[in-house]
Amino acid sequence: MRGYLSNIILVAFCLSLGSCFLKKNAKSKGLPDDGQLHGVAPTANKSMNPPRNMVYIPPGTFHMGPSDEDISYNYTTRNRQVSIPGFWMDATEITNDDYRQFVNWTRDSLAFKILFGQGINKTDDTMAVDWKKVATIKWDRNTIEKMNELNLAPDNRIYGKPEIDPDKLIYRIEYFDLAAAAKRENAGMPRSNFIRKGDQKVYPDTLVWMRDFSYSYNEPMTKKYFGHPAYGKYPVVGVNWKQAVAFCHWRTHIQNSFLERKKMAVDGDYRLPSEAEWEYAARGGLTNSMFPWGSPYVRNKKGCLLANFKPGRGNYAEDGGFYTVPANAYWPNQYGLFNMAGNVAEWTGSYFYEGAYNFMADMSPDIRYEAKDSDRPREKRKVVRGGSWKDISYYLQVSTRNYEYQDTAKSYIGFRCVIDLAPKMKK
Repeated sequence: MRGYLSNIILVAFCLSLGSCFLKKNAKSKGLPDDGQLHGVAPTANKSMNPPRNMVYIPPGTFHMGPSDEDISYNYTTRNRQVSIPGFWMDATEITNDDYRQFVNWTRDSLAFKILFGQGINKTDDTMAVDWKKVATIKWDRNTIEKMNELNLAPDNRIYGKPEIDPDKLIYRIEYFDLAAAAKRENAGMPRSNFIRKGDQKVYPDTLVWMRDFSYSYNEPMTKKYFGHPAYGKYPVVGVNWKQAVAFCHWRTHIQNSFLERKKMAVDGDYRLPSEAEWEYAARGGLTNSMFPWGSPYVRNKKGCLLANFKPGRGNYAEDGGFYTVPANAYWPNQYGLFNMAGNVAEWTGSYFYEGAYNFMADMSPDIRYEAKDSDRPREKRKVVRGGSWKDISYYLQVSTRNYEYQDTAKSYIGFRCVIDLAPKMKK
């Protein structure tokens, strides 16, 4: 009997020990040991903070298309009701200072490969840039002379001064093509089939100020607009659609690199807004308004112009700016977005097709097409919205559609980014 009792005590002790072990093990994984379903989060790290200089555009529905007569009668903007999910958008257009950070990052990463690696053409693409070493680079004449791979050829120099060749500032883009992977006919293909890589020149075309206007003296803008600090807060121009897309990829890259370094949850990707998102944001919640400010007029009660455009017949200076104005000029719309009409027109991510409104979905509508360099010009058209400093008021209307070719830069087209974040990121 005594042995029987000792065996029971031993078994009970073992079960108790096992139970303690299970509880301790469960606790170490952060799950209570109650036999119930609790779920496991993909990461315990916190998410990123709301993006700097961006505002949240809440989800909603609106009537996409003209709020007034279609004066061209081409019926490319038939009015229809659509719904848009929430997203974050830059409060202002990307400025010269913003874009210069992209240019300098590209320059510095290439300089690192030359000064601390085996050169641009020989260094492995996977070589990580040591930014602490980059910070030690002194951009003097002696340093620039060592970077022959980045410099202008001797025949292209003025007074023999060594300078970096803007055409050699190239950013390498790498991304996963979700649209191609989602096609049914591509199911089961290796992941490598959908990884896209490409090189993109990043320096803006400063000659657009002279090229866009024949028989016009705009040399000072060509020389100073991107390089002079006085224009730092002005919207960047001379950037084609492909360069704007490259900027979005780079902005995502530096954000995710920071989040991974801090062991935080990686969130959305920066991109150009769709045509529908842009119009929805520009309306500022005023679904039937012609302009972002709600009024059908371009002047307020005091007679002051409400945007930077060309009023009348060539009176460019009447609105307070001859060319562009700072990106945060004038009053924002009800979402807090500046210059959604005027200043510079803006690239969207959408492909321009005349009949798009007739068959697009009513839920977050969009048409995208990644045109190749070998494609026909018609296939390279991208939707441009908002009107600019050189346009009449018709192009300032939130519903007016226009287009430009993706490999073409203009002195009156800029861009701003959007990003999709988790709902908990709402303010």
